[in-house]
Order: sequence, then C-alpha cells, then structure tokens
Amino acid sequence: MTAPAFIYSFLVATFLGSAFHFLKGGGGGRLILLLILSWAGFFVGHMLGSAWEIKFLMIGPVSGGFGAIGSILFLLVGNWFSRLDQS
Repeated sequence: MTAPAFIYSFLVATFLGSAFHFLKGGGGGRLILLLILSWAGFFVGHMLGSAWEIKFLMIGPVSGGFGAIGSILFLLVGNWFSRLDQS
C-alpha cells in the first residue's frame, strides 16, 4: 500500500470513528477506544476485500467499501461490548 493510500485509509477510518462517537456520545477514553476499533476494522475489512479480490468502492489500491463495512462492524460490536453491565 502506498503512503497516500495509507493516509487516506487512516483519515476515512478516523472520520468513521469520530462520527460514531458524535452519535453515541461519551468521554475522551471512549473516543480513543472507538478510533482504535475503527482503524482496526478498516484494516481488517480492507485486507478481506483484497484477499477475496472483490472490487467494491475501490479508491486506488484501497478497498474502501470493505474497509468501511469492517470499521462499522467493529464499532458496533465494540460499542455493544463496552456497554455490557459489569455486575
């Protein structure tokens, strides 16, 4: 992956994580958690899209569609796990 593609992927994943935080609310620690989940999900989604050789919303060498789907899935599951009652 080229440097511009990596930076673009990082920015898209950061936007998705920040938007999710804006919608769901929370403090600074929650924002950091959501950003890490979004970055990890985008990376996993991009890698799956590349491995399966499916072209879905490609942005240069970045599988943007699968990256966004992976990011959103990681955010939803992470949000669910972080809100479980710990009693």
